[in-house]
Amino acid sequence: QVHLVESGGGLVRAGASLTVSCAASGTIIRIDDMAWYRQTPGNERELVASITSGGHANYADAVKGRFTISRDNNKNTVYLQMNSLKPEDTAVYRCNAYIHSSVIGGYWGQGTQVTVSS
Repeated sequence: QVHLVESGGGLVRAGASLTVSCAASGTIIRIDDMAWYRQTPGNERELVASITSGGHANYADAVKGRFTISRDNNKNTVYLQMNSLKPEDTAVYRCNAYIHSSVIGGYWGQGTQVTVSS
């Protein structure tokens, strides 16, 4: 059984910084791509950033230059450092990872709320 657990969300003011984390646990053979998505009520889920096992990262245009995704392969953890936060960054942030376990596929965390006040 594999579990992804996010942490680090919260309420901040515009312009502040926040880092969210997502740790994978269980019987894990290997983790390929890891990613962060976000979603607000009534809107589709949006890919924020992704990172390969080798560390190559991609970002949505809306967060380029402000957010940084990173991972610690020894800890099976992915991070999203968010700087210069804007009210429009308010969302539930969920991590996704493609994991090789007894079941190979994409796994999701439960999400963590990030709220940015103006």
